[in-house]
Amino acid sequence: MLPDFHLHTGLCGHATGDVLDYVVVARSRGLTHVGFADHIPMYWLPPGRRDPELAMSEEELPGYVESVQKLKENYLDLTIRLGIEADYIPGFENQLRALLSRYPFDYVLGSVHYLGTWGFDNPDQVEEYGRRDIDELYRQYFSLVQQAALAGLFDVIAHPDLIKKFGYRARMDLLEVYEETARAFAEGGVCVEVNTAGLRVPAGEIYPALDFLKLCRRYQVPVTVGSDAHQPHLVAYGWDRVREWLLAAGYNAVVVFRERQKELINIL
Repeated sequence: MLPDFHLHTGLCGHATGDVLDYVVVARSRGLTHVGFADHIPMYWLPPGRRDPELAMSEEELPGYVESVQKLKENYLDLTIRLGIEADYIPGFENQLRALLSRYPFDYVLGSVHYLGTWGFDNPDQVEEYGRRDIDELYRQYFSLVQQAALAGLFDVIAHPDLIKKFGYRARMDLLEVYEETARAFAEGGVCVEVNTAGLRVPAGEIYPALDFLKLCRRYQVPVTVGSDAHQPHLVAYGWDRVREWLLAAGYNAVVVFRERQKELINIL
């Protein structure tokens, strides 16, 4: 059974359930490895401007870490890892590095959800797509993803073509952009995440696109998998499709983490 290293809980403000709820489902579905990756506090904003529906507060972060650490001790039949999902915000790298250094994370997912102040994956802000040039938007997005990969902050780049979430597709051929991004992943030493949340939104497709994933394989970029579950019943969502996606791209192993170190699990 593939590991699921992208689980959220009610702490992030837009999910439900606590860590134990997710563990119960994971065990019932035969998983042997899971990792929690709740959204890190919005470190780039002053406390008064942070949205509790998008991420936990800095005061809640120690409790999140403690809850996952306790699960590690209490469920020895399941390998549980402490992760975090952190937005990449250019110009705030030092603030993020300092925050990450305070806790014993097993891995850090890096993600891009903002272009400037626009939360492009937020359903409440989807109308902004109609005001933008779609090809330029894709270029801006992938430029940030490449910067994130090279920042030395992350172990994995999560849902690396999230910009397709609402079904707005670039007109241009993306192969050159995909290849530039795969090269950045290889240079930055990060993993690419295969994420099934794209199956549950208008994109109707796993993140990343198969052509993108094939290029990552060509550049020997390791791969992780995650459901991006925001509700317990979504643990391991679409796992049969994930295996097909991985094999079609040429992968025969996926990465799990321990103390920021990679370990491979064969999937054949």
